[in-house]
Order: sequence, then structure tokens, then C-alpha cells
Amino acid sequence: MRKLLLPGLTIAAAILIIVRLFILQVVDDSFKLKSENISIKIKYDYPERGYIYDRNGELLVANQPSYDIMIVPRETKSMDTIEFCNLLKITKEDFIKKIEKAVVYSPILPSVFLGQLNKDEYAAFQEKERKFSGFYIQKRSLRDYQINAGANVFGFITQANEAMVKQNPYYNSGDLLGKQGVEETYEIELRGVKGVKHILRDRFNKETGLYKDGKFDTIAIQGKDITLTIDSELQKYGEALMINKRGGIIAIEPSSGEILALVSAPSYNPASLVGRQRSRNYTKLYNDSLAKPLYDRSLLAEYPPGSPFKIMTALIGLQEKVIDTATAFSCNHGFYYGRKHMGCHSGSGIFKLNNGIAKSCNAYFGKTYLGTLNKFKRTSEGVDVFGNHLKSFGLGQFMGYDLPTGRKGNVPTSASYEKVYPGDGVRSTYIVSNSIGQGEILMTPIQLANMMATVANEGHYYTPHIIKKIKGQKIDKKFTTKHITTIEKKYFKPVINGLYDVFNFGTGAGLRVEGIEICGKTGTAENFARVGTRRVKLQDHSIFVAFAPRVNPKIAIAVFVENGGYGATIAGPITTLMIEKYLKKEISRKDREKRMFDINLRPVYNKYTKKHIDSMFKLKRRLDSIKNASKRKLDSINKLTKVIV
Repeated sequence: MRKLLLPGLTIAAAILIIVRLFILQVVDDSFKLKSENISIKIKYDYPERGYIYDRNGELLVANQPSYDIMIVPRETKSMDTIEFCNLLKITKEDFIKKIEKAVVYSPILPSVFLGQLNKDEYAAFQEKERKFSGFYIQKRSLRDYQINAGANVFGFITQANEAMVKQNPYYNSGDLLGKQGVEETYEIELRGVKGVKHILRDRFNKETGLYKDGKFDTIAIQGKDITLTIDSELQKYGEALMINKRGGIIAIEPSSGEILALVSAPSYNPASLVGRQRSRNYTKLYNDSLAKPLYDRSLLAEYPPGSPFKIMTALIGLQEKVIDTATAFSCNHGFYYGRKHMGCHSGSGIFKLNNGIAKSCNAYFGKTYLGTLNKFKRTSEGVDVFGNHLKSFGLGQFMGYDLPTGRKGNVPTSASYEKVYPGDGVRSTYIVSNSIGQGEILMTPIQLANMMATVANEGHYYTPHIIKKIKGQKIDKKFTTKHITTIEKKYFKPVINGLYDVFNFGTGAGLRVEGIEICGKTGTAENFARVGTRRVKLQDHSIFVAFAPRVNPKIAIAVFVENGGYGATIAGPITTLMIEKYLKKEISRKDREKRMFDINLRPVYNKYTKKHIDSMFKLKRRLDSIKNASKRKLDSINKLTKVIV
């Protein structure tokens, strides 16, 4: 039997090889196609990208024709380079660099020589194309933006580079693909499928027809249209309100998690990243290290949430039965804990949950936080219980929304405090500033908005998302899945009542809107920045969170204005204007609107450049030197006086 095993295996292997060769050479023509590719020219037919609409059916992004000049280096012949360069308005140096780049990519494969020609350039080149062997025109489509807003929402279109081509074989050098925003997230849906034609060529390199009568050809499939959850009018209005300011505005529909507005300021005109000037404009935006227009503050910026975080402190205190609606704490412009003092702008008196929220009493929430942590034998255990409640609201983690960028924020844990206070050394009094949204707590604007949507829903939320509909397919079911928090529903009502009274007799009393019951919370977050080696105290951030109407809420919103001062000064008015714009489609307080349009914080931001701060410190040192010199001089006079006496 063993003697037959080896010959048997040899015969079986030989049969398999013969069958495989038969398949390759007779049955499957695709390998023959590859072996003959030297005499076959592949032409791609690029489909239009899908259109993008807003929630009301308004067209936001369409397409416009574009033309790329492609090159196959091995097919180029001697030609008049001066005429070629003059025709395309490029220098001879540029011509040489582009030729060298194409050769490095591939001598036999096409790549983009010069991209995104306009109609006039295309017509001029097409007329003389026959004179330039190895060059041909590839028609594509570029984006055509219908509104000057939403750049951070849309993203932009860029050319596939070598790294992208290696990563995804669908793309060839010069192919267009989405980057950032919905263009990146929904790239597969929007791009469609490019068509392929295999063209036969004779020995003179002349096209003679379709290979195998087009057996291997495919037709282009147009990209799918998508509808966003964005309200384009609200988006434009929010961006207008944030001109000359930095920060973000996020508005969410609580009942669905649909994002109504996603504003990041400063922004830019999305049309600036279309056409031949795209690369130059992108570089200019990228190099703006102060304003950072490409940095999506609404999703990426992690800020101390300030007083809006007191909502969470109250809810967790109620759930852990540390407080109830009748629990009262005294406040005398703040309170002492150990030898330290936490200040408060609410004045002095007795505060319960309702007026504690309405007046934003630091003492009330500081004591609630201490009580929550001290309920447990070890502070570290209380820290984790508190943190788990926060995480059930989507805080301290990526939220799963359908945009390609974001940050988790920060919810401190016992493990993180163990690094600072080893041996379980953390104490509640060390971290009490967390209670009022300072300390180690960090949140992004979208997390703040989602927190308010959760409060509006009295304990549940849907993952925030920007997609409403994709033509021909359903959206991801994760966007219709309800997330339940660890806070019981009954505890939300008293907190909502307090948020409503913010507008009746609290910190937002001057921000009421006739005919709309708004529930909200002002916020003023202390702000420090490291400039060089210095930790500098900057002007406070202005924050406001709200939802409306009080019953059956339609919009939850968070507004964050960097260095904007008190919450009721800038962020508050912007919030109420956005709410009124969405619910009523018109503004009743034109004076408030004009004031917000006119506010310019650029002089404030200019103060915080490194050069300006260095000059401030230099001036301070000089004043200190003069002061010390004067003191020494005064001491000398005093000594001389004593001697004389």
C-alpha cells in the first residue's frame, strides 16, 4: 500500500495541474486578457457622485464637469514642449517635474499629469490633443456647492495618492475620493462604480475597437443620492452668528438623534477646495495655526463643560439618594471644604435643587458631589460609580456618530486618579471641582448637545447622526436604537423644572423668547492655556445648553464660544436665536440678533498669541524691576533718615 501512495499522489497532482491549465487557457479568458494587456488600452468611465440634500429636500451639493490630462509615459513621443506648456499655462520646470513623477508611478500605466481643467482649458487642449502622443483627456466630475456653508459637514474631494492606491485597489492614481465629513463616511455610496472599457490597439498603437466585443467591459453606475439630517437654513444661520468668533454649535432632534446643525467656527467656503486652486487653498487653511478653520471644534474640541455639568451632578445625586428636591444647603458666596474655599456668584442664602439649578449655586452642587463620593467607603469607588453614570449618557467615549472625526472627552476614573494619588490616596475634597464642570471633566460640544437631548427625553437618547436617507438602501440600525441611561425617569422632572426656571428667575432670565418655553443652563468655564512654557489664564469660555419646547421637545442645542465670557453674554443669546429660528422660522428680537452678528472676538484672540503674551510678560518684568528699584531707593532714604535723626 505504501508503494502505491507516492505514485498515486504524483498522478493526482499532475491531473490537478492539467485541469488548472485547461481552465486558465481555454475556459477563463480573463487571464488571457491580462497576458495581452500590452496591446489593450483600458479606459475608465467615471460616474457622477451622488447628490447631497438637506432634511427638507434642498439641494446642497451637485456636480460640475471636470477634465484631467492623463499621461502614459512610455507612449509619449518627441513634441513641442513650449507649445504644450503655453497651452496649459505651466512652466517647463513644472512639465519636467510632472513627467518625472508620472514615470516613478508607472511608465506603462496612466496617471494624472494636470488635473481639473476648466471648460476653456479643456477646449483648447482637445483641439491640439493629437499633437501630443501619450497624453489624453479623462472626463470626471467635481463638486458644485449650492450653499456657502457646511464645509465641516460635507468634507471635500481629493485625488488618490500612492498610499491610498496601495491601500484600496479600487482606486488608480488621480482618482477622486471623499475626505472628511459625509464625503468620507459615505464615500462608497456617493462615488458609485466606475465603468471599464478594454480597447484593442494595433502595432501602430492605433485603436481598432473593443476587445472581445466588450465582453469584459462594465458600465459606470452613478453614485447614490443621500439626504442629510441637516436643516440648511439653520446651518447657515448658525455659521452667520459665529462669524468673528471661535467655537461650535450643535443642534439635535431629541426624538431621533438627527443632527439639525453642526457648526464649527471659524469655517471656510467649501467651494474653495474645488478646482485647480484646491491644493493652494488647502495649504493656506492648513497653515492657519491660530484660527484652525479645518479643525472641527464641534466634534474635536474638548472643553471643561462648566456649569451645564451641574445637571449631571444633580441627576446622579438624586439617583444615589444623596439629595432630594427638599435637600437644602447654605451658601455664603461659596463654601469651605477643609481649608479650601469654592467661590460662588449666586450670593448667599439657602439653596434647594430648583433654585440651585436656576441660580447655578456652586455650593449646592459641590456639596452634592462630596456627598455622592463620600457615600462609599472608598472615594475611588464613588469616582467609578459617578463615572459609570456619566458614561451611560455617552460621555467619556466615542459616541458612534457617522462622521469620521471626533474625540472622547474625559471622564476620570479611579485608575486615572491612582496615577496621581497612589495607594488609593484620592479624596473627594481633592477633586470637588469636577462637580461644577471644571477639574478633569472634558466634553465636546456634540456630547453637551446629546446630554441635553437625553435630559429632554427624560433618560434615553439615540446616537447622533447626520444621515437621514440613502437612495435605495436603509440607514444603519444603530441610529434607531434607543440607549437608556442609569438614571431613573422620575428624577428628570425636577431637574427639568429647574432648567425651566433658569429663564424665569435664574441666570438666563433676560433671554426669554415670547411663545417658547425653553429649558436651559448657562455656563462659564475657566480657561487656561500653555503658551510656550507658561500656563496663562485666558478669558472664560461662554457656554449655553438648552432644549425646547418644554413639552415634546423638538430641538436640543449646545453653544460654545471660546473666550466669550459669561454664558448669558454670548452663548445664551445665540442659543435662543437658534431655537427661535428653527421653531418659528423668524426672529422676534432683532436687536438681540444684530448684537450677536456685530460681536467680534478677534481682538481677544489676537491678545492670546505667543508674541503678545511674551510682550506682556516682558512688560510685567520691567514693571516689577521698576517697582523693586523704587523699593530699594525708598529703603535707602528711610535708612538715611534714621541716621540723621
